[in-house]
Amino acid sequence: MPNSKSSRPTMFDVARLSGVSYQTVSRVINNHPYVSEDTRQRVQAAIDTLGYRPSKAATKLASKSSKTIAIIIYGSWFHGPVQIALNIEIAAKTSGFDVILTNITEPKKQLTKALHNVSDWAVDGILMILPVQGLSFDEVQAICGDTPVVQIDSARSADIPSVITDDARGTKQIVEHLIALGHTNFCEISGPMNWFSAQIRHQACVQVFEAHGMAPPVYEQANWTPSGGYQATRRLLEKGIPFTALISANDNMAFGAIRALGEAGFSVPGDISIVGYDDIPEAAYCMPPLTTVRQNFIQLGLTGFEYLMRLMDDPETPLEQYTIPSKVIFRESSRAIDSR
Repeated sequence: MPNSKSSRPTMFDVARLSGVSYQTVSRVINNHPYVSEDTRQRVQAAIDTLGYRPSKAATKLASKSSKTIAIIIYGSWFHGPVQIALNIEIAAKTSGFDVILTNITEPKKQLTKALHNVSDWAVDGILMILPVQGLSFDEVQAICGDTPVVQIDSARSADIPSVITDDARGTKQIVEHLIALGHTNFCEISGPMNWFSAQIRHQACVQVFEAHGMAPPVYEQANWTPSGGYQATRRLLEKGIPFTALISANDNMAFGAIRALGEAGFSVPGDISIVGYDDIPEAAYCMPPLTTVRQNFIQLGLTGFEYLMRLMDDPETPLEQYTIPSKVIFRESSRAIDSR
């Protein structure tokens, strides 16, 4: 459920109301010369209507500011973390900040070293894209001191300054979609359970079946990749468990699953319906086009950046977690079982 404290209007809200990009909103706020008068008036009208108050950190930086933020990212080999980092960087540079980007492949020792490094560089704030179990927030604060830190795609916790997507709601909606289509025999491919999103999506999946009085599906863990989904599907098929619907915890694993099912003589969705998660660009163009859950990576990055701006502007800003809603995208890979 979205955090009730997240009602303060953001630059994203201003952009949506005025019909422009958030980069244009930032240019208006910062009095950029290359904005038409008509656009400037529309943006200002939206600001007045919403009561949006730009962060002082983004509009008039203190003389001691380095005008630099750091992004620490785990999982840069995957679509989601990269898209989040890209949108943070766009928002930051549009607001006049330089960005230091640090990739890590291990969430404890490497994260500790990265935090020490960026703290030594005296950055104004830090955004951590850390979707796996690593350092606790208390450990992060002990390293960073007074430098504000916002986590994105982090653990679910109301008092950690963070931004997440509503993985539980998105998963429940897409599983309910399959049940409504008449499916009763399911299997699941989960992500690796050291990832927060994999944990939440699997738990939400189980909860839906429990609520319907159904046994949870047999599942196999995989590593978010097409090859991982392919191998996990082969293992499920080798177990000889009959199923008409396959729940994949992300789109890439669903692509691999479709390949494995085809090799085994099953058609999608003729014999087996399949759903994914993320709605990466390829999901609309695979065969068949994939039913999935769309994550708003633009809003994740922008909300994280704006929250960091508020913490930089006012250290007394409440520490809270913002939740970005997801949306089910219905395509041809799922089909009613009674229409076969």
